[in-house]
Amino acid sequence: MFTDNAVAGDLCATVVTGAVASSVLRLWEETAKRGVFDQKVNRKLVHISFGLVFMLCWPMYSSGLQGALFAALIPGVNIIKMLLIGLGIRKDEATVKSMSRFGDYRELLKGPLYYVLTISLACTVYWRSSPITIAAICNLCAGDGVADVIGRKFGSQKLPYNSNKSIAGSVAMLTAGFIASVGYMHYFSSFGYLEESWEMVFGFLVASLVSTLVESHPLSTVLDDNLTVPLATLLVGSFVF
Repeated sequence: MFTDNAVAGDLCATVVTGAVASSVLRLWEETAKRGVFDQKVNRKLVHISFGLVFMLCWPMYSSGLQGALFAALIPGVNIIKMLLIGLGIRKDEATVKSMSRFGDYRELLKGPLYYVLTISLACTVYWRSSPITIAAICNLCAGDGVADVIGRKFGSQKLPYNSNKSIAGSVAMLTAGFIASVGYMHYFSSFGYLEESWEMVFGFLVASLVSTLVESHPLSTVLDDNLTVPLATLLVGSFVF
């Protein structure tokens, strides 16, 4: 944003990104408070939108570690928020209602905390020049989020190895994660951060497929798919990209 002063530019980018992220979260807090959507659907709308909107703001930052660290402050603040609310130190019913399955503030120490930790890690370690970052966040946000929404509505036919997961949900996850990954590949390529290719597209397909298989496994329900999906994507991404 400021070519002569990267620190000032990154500070401004952080303020703008923080305002955008806060607006997104505030929107879903209001819909949860007013009962516009079912609580589980509202939770997944937060899940889908936060990480994807956050990535849209990355071109405002400088290249290298400094820009990545400034950007990571946004999910970093939310890590602290999840800890404070989840431990009962801070009361925030709107956040609990918009991010939890059953309205229990302690739930924020699991899925929601894993979610922001993953985004913060991907941002800091891999940043915007790596397709691994794109795959991890897109499969976590778009893939896993859309899978739940579609699975609840059209998931009458269950998977043979997991009665809690549906064929429709798994197909939706594979499709949404892959399409979002390719979309962000093109987005970051347009800024010159990476060079798009058919090999990268194939890598995204493999990453989305593995993420879908991991998410559908019964173990993911036990451990939390906000943890297993990004870990699987990061592992596979290190081989295919």
